Amino acid sequence: MAQRRGLLVMAASALVGCGFELQRSPALRVRSVHLSGFPTGSTVAGKLRSSIEATPSTQVVDSPAQAQLVFVALQDARERGVVATTSSGQVRELQLRTRLRYELRSASGRQLGEPVEMLLTRDMSYNERTALAKEQEEALLYAVMENDIVGQVMRRLAAVSLPAAAAASAASVSSGASGGAAAR
Repeated sequence: MAQRRGLLVMAASALVGCGFELQRSPALRVRSVHLSGFPTGSTVAGKLRSSIEATPSTQVVDSPAQAQLVFVALQDARERGVVATTSSGQVRELQLRTRLRYELRSASGRQLGEPVEMLLTRDMSYNERTALAKEQEEALLYAVMENDIVGQVMRRLAAVSLPAAAAASAASVSSGASGGAAAR
């Protein structure tokens, strides 16, 4: 037992010594983000909200007027298509797609760059005898693709820098709002 513990301590210290660090959400350059345009119950929206709120300096706000950056989802969809069938018409392979099209806007409503489309695909074999297991596999593949999209969006959001005028006006709006709340 003592040998195992010693081995674990040595392995952990080797990981720390080499600079290993758990993956964190990237730091965003904006203090507030508003998410809009997502369909009701969107899992991508929920995961994106959680990732943004996990950053220490950024919060998700309910109103675009309170936000420095507005994330507008133009399309958030799961798609499923048949790739291969047998000679008798039974499905043998499916292609799963997760698509997110979005644009970023400043607090004043000015579009920041062109709209971005992210499309992830996964191929999945299918067998009618194992339909329940394949449903679970499909749900897992969609969840993994959505996590990938959220990670890519977070890295892109970390690279966004607002124009100086937009950042200054958003700062004055947020400081005015917090000053009024403190006086009450």
